[in-house]
Amino acid sequence: MLNIINTQVSREELVSVALGKKDADLVIKNGQLIDVFSGEIRPADVAIKGERIAFVGEADHTIGEKTQVIDATGFFLSPGLMDAHVHIEASMVTPTEFARAVLPRGNTSVNCIRDKLR
Repeated sequence: MLNIINTQVSREELVSVALGKKDADLVIKNGQLIDVFSGEIRPADVAIKGERIAFVGEADHTIGEKTQVIDATGFFLSPGLMDAHVHIEASMVTPTEFARAVLPRGNTSVNCIRDKLR
C-alpha cells in the first residue's frame, strides 16, 4: 500500500511519548472516544507528537510545560474524518469507487443528503 503520509516524528519518539519519557505536543483531554473495535463510547485523552497520535487513554503522564491541552469535555473523538455533507453522485463514480478513493485518506464515513426532487 502507498504511504501517503510524510512524517517527521520517529517511532521511537512516539513510544517515548506514550511511556511518558517525552512530552506530547498536544493533548486532547476528557473526550468521549468512539471505539470502532468494541462499538463502545468511552472516556479518553489523545496525546499527539508532531502530526501523529502517540497515545490514547489517560494521558496526564504525557503533559509537560510546553504541551498544548485542549479540553474536549462534551465532545466525541472519532478515529477518522466524518464528512458531514457530501453528494457522492456528483463525484460521477459508484459508492464503491468513492470509498476506494477516500478511505485511504482518512475519510471513514459520509452523510449523504438525498435531496427531494419536485
